[in-house]
Amino acid sequence: MDLVTATVFYCFLVAGIFLGLWVYYDRRDHARFEAERRHVPFHCQRCGHLYAVQGDAAQSVCPKCGQENQRLKF
Repeated sequence: MDLVTATVFYCFLVAGIFLGLWVYYDRRDHARFEAERRHVPFHCQRCGHLYAVQGDAAQSVCPKCGQENQRLKF
């Protein structure tokens, strides 16, 4: 293998590694962002505390007073 072919092969190999790392970290960050974005807001009927729960819950217990509350709808 001559020097030019080895250099071209090396450049494509490095570019492929960087492309693979970019795709991996982009998908990982997107999944983290989507998980963090999905919060459901709640308003406690007893103490008036506003809080959010991660996920898609219809009911949740208030972290301050323990009252079970319905999902806050806009």
